[in-house]
Amino acid sequence: MKRRQFAEWIGALPLAALPSAWSQTKQIQIIVPFGPGGSGDISARMLADFITRKTGQAVVVENRAGANGVIGVESVRKAPADGSVMLLATTSTHLANPSLFKKLPYDPEKDFRLVGSFGPGSTYMLVRPDAPWATLQDFVAAAKANPGKINYGHFNATSQVTGALFAQTAGINLTPIPYKQVNQAMSELLGGQIQVIFTDTVQGDSFVASKVLRALVVHSSARLKKYPQIPMISETYPNFNIQGGFLGIAVPAATPLEIQQRLNDWVNEAVTTDPIKSRLEGFAFAPQKISLAELLAGERQEREKWRVYVPMAGIEVQ
Repeated sequence: MKRRQFAEWIGALPLAALPSAWSQTKQIQIIVPFGPGGSGDISARMLADFITRKTGQAVVVENRAGANGVIGVESVRKAPADGSVMLLATTSTHLANPSLFKKLPYDPEKDFRLVGSFGPGSTYMLVRPDAPWATLQDFVAAAKANPGKINYGHFNATSQVTGALFAQTAGINLTPIPYKQVNQAMSELLGGQIQVIFTDTVQGDSFVASKVLRALVVHSSARLKKYPQIPMISETYPNFNIQGGFLGIAVPAATPLEIQQRLNDWVNEAVTTDPIKSRLEGFAFAPQKISLAELLAGERQEREKWRVYVPMAGIEVQ
C-alpha cells in the first residue's frame, strides 16, 4: 500500500504533530531486550512499521538480548528521555525481574513509564507432533511415572515460571533447561533434547499453524477461536492461574508527558486498527485501548502477583 493511501486510511497526523525531539533525529529506535523471532520482536516490528507509515519517520527495531532482558532495558534507561528510544517491555522486564533478582540495576516503575500495551495474551504448552501424549492427562501420568525425566525449556520469566507453577499444580517433577533465546529452545524441542515448552501464542502460532509442533493445551480465558479443538489447562486444573505474556512499550520516566501521551495515542490506534488488530487477535491476544493511568495501575497490580508466583514456583532468586 502506498504511503499516501495508508495515511488516508488511518488519518495520519501531519509531520508537525511529531514530538519536537524527533525532528532532529534521523532514526527512532524500539529496543527489544530479547532475540529475534519472539513475540516481542514480532510486535515491535508491527508497531515500528505503523509509526513509520503514519509519520514518515524511520523507526528501527534493534534486538539487544541478554540477562533476562536486563541488557536491553539498561540501554533504554540510559537513553535520551525524548521518545526517540523506546523499549519493548515484557513480563520479564517489568513484572517478574524484580522478584527473580536480588539486585536489579533498574526499577521498572521509577526508571520507566509504560505508554502502550499489545493486550493480554495466552500461552501454549507445546510438544513435538510425535510426542506420546495425546492429552494433558497422559502427559501428567507419564511425568508422575518418570519424575525429573521430562525436560521443559525456558527462555524468559514467563516460560520459566509458567512451567514451574504448572508442575507444582499438577504435582509432577519437570526438569527446567534454560536458553538465551526462544529459537534455541524451539530447535532443541524439535530435536528431542527437551520435551515441552510453555510459550505465548504469538511466538508459538507459526509452529502450531504449520503443525511443526503440537499444542497439548492452551492457557487462556476461553478456547481459541482459531483452534477450538485445543483444550485449556483450566479445564483440567481450574486453580492454575497466571497471566499470559505481557507486551508493551515503555520510555524513560523523565520523558515529557506530552510525548508519553502522543505515543500512547499511537500504540492504542495501532493495536485497535487492522491489519495489526486482526493479526494480534489471530495470535490470541486481546488488543484494546488503555490509558497511561490504567497502564501504571495494571503494571503495579501484576508485579505484586509475580512477588507471589516466583516463590510459589520454587525458583531460587539470583
